[in-house]
Amino acid sequence: MLQINEIKLRLQEETREIPGKIEKKLRLKKGRVSWWEIAGESVDARNKPDIRRVYRVRFRAENEEEILRRAKGLKIPVSRVEPSRKEKWIFSERVLEEDQTQEGNDQRPRLLHRPLVVGFGPCGIFAALVLARAGYRPLVLERGRPMDQRIRDVEAFWETGRLLPQSNVQFGEGGAGAFSDGKLTTGIKKDQRVQWILQALVKAGAPEEILYRQKPHIGTDLLREVVVRLRQRIIDEGGEIRFESRLTDLDFQGREGGLSEIEINEKERLSCQALILAVGHSARDTFSLLYERQLPMEQKPFSIGVRIEHLQEMIDESQYADREAARILGAADYRLSYHCGNGRGVYTFCMCPGGYVVASASEEGGLVTNGMSYHGRDGRNANSALLVGVGPEDFPGEHPLAGVAYQRKWEQAAFRLGGGGYRAPAQRLGDFMKEDPSEYRTIQTETGPEPTYRPGVSWTDLSRCLPREVVAAMKEAIPVFGKRLRGFDREDSILTGVETRSSSPVRILRDPQSLESWRQGVYPAGEGAGYAGGILSAAADGIRAAEALMKKWAPPKTR
Repeated sequence: MLQINEIKLRLQEETREIPGKIEKKLRLKKGRVSWWEIAGESVDARNKPDIRRVYRVRFRAENEEEILRRAKGLKIPVSRVEPSRKEKWIFSERVLEEDQTQEGNDQRPRLLHRPLVVGFGPCGIFAALVLARAGYRPLVLERGRPMDQRIRDVEAFWETGRLLPQSNVQFGEGGAGAFSDGKLTTGIKKDQRVQWILQALVKAGAPEEILYRQKPHIGTDLLREVVVRLRQRIIDEGGEIRFESRLTDLDFQGREGGLSEIEINEKERLSCQALILAVGHSARDTFSLLYERQLPMEQKPFSIGVRIEHLQEMIDESQYADREAARILGAADYRLSYHCGNGRGVYTFCMCPGGYVVASASEEGGLVTNGMSYHGRDGRNANSALLVGVGPEDFPGEHPLAGVAYQRKWEQAAFRLGGGGYRAPAQRLGDFMKEDPSEYRTIQTETGPEPTYRPGVSWTDLSRCLPREVVAAMKEAIPVFGKRLRGFDREDSILTGVETRSSSPVRILRDPQSLESWRQGVYPAGEGAGYAGGILSAAADGIRAAEALMKKWAPPKTR
């Protein structure tokens, strides 16, 4: 099998024309390419409106050695590759093979009890899947509810403003990603675990296009279905998932000893030697518990800001300069960043084309926003987080959990400013820049966006629920972003506050090699522990934690 790069199609051309493009480029006879598949897809929009789709393609043809020689002479990069569509079990093969082929010679101590995974977001799901496939029969503890119940709880919250602290956008099956855009972009693309994760998602029902698109996404509607199928796969492989089961204590064998027991819901106790902590970035009570149980942790920088909404058609026109392109390529996205004169970074994050701003609180009396899109990305508005970096120098003290206190302060300020009932404070961008509170009678417009946030917004002055230095940085960056993306700084754009949960405010320390905490038997992992940022990186870190656990421990005996 061969692979060729830089096969380009105009917007009006269909992918079925790819074989002919390959043959023309390599000067082959028509029909020489007998089979082909897309290995990668990106968009080249540098020469608007002449936008091209660019493909990396694997193909088969008669006499491939002759084609390789021809390509070399033409100076066209063609290489020999192996098929990659099948889901391959490529992790911890050495450990597994030793366990299987050297039976009786395995030097690892055997677990007396099933390993535990705490949290069932991307990190916990893939940690549990790997452990289950390897015969460890993991037990997963998730404080929230299963998907169907969780969706009903969240919809009721958006409709009525009545929050359930254990079942919301942050907590429950699938984690916060189940109410997001389902983006699968990552900075660790070369990690082999990433391809395996994508293949596992496709096997569970995700669109096959995520295997090759430059900016793959699933969408919150499809992702929820995929998560439920992954849950069933873990069960089929010998794992178990228990919902509404919150970790409330850990016991260790003396000051230097390893994990011995955990407590669930302040009443049930289980013996345990190995536990993967995949709790997510909003498990504040768990952070407090871990601090009390002397697991080393430290403050970590994160970001704070608002959600900004524009009309999606405006973003499409700015990015494509061709309204028809959005129909073919899908709703356009963007990513912007700026370094302020005061040293702070301002950037857009988790941009949701055709999406919605959603209420994402997990604590009574605190208001949090996030963004969400369905797979079709067909909503009227685009939204993105507009964030400013903050760090320990901004936090109220040196306590490891001071960042949590900082988040809570501004979330509670936003709740009060919204007037209660989880109505969010909102402001038109023009008023924000002029430091004038928005009032409903002054902001009605036929051409601009209207807020998508539920249960609703209260028009006000957002500077009352954001740090002064954050407001100043946003005001400096917005005009710059307007020059880079036409229309970004339109006065009728909507700002909705606050967004504080882009990443964890704490890092739970672990050994770089063993991935264990100083408190042996505990493996901090994923976003909540401060080692990931997004669905794919969190899932990959869950796999790494599972591998580390398997490297140390042999699986428990089957009972």
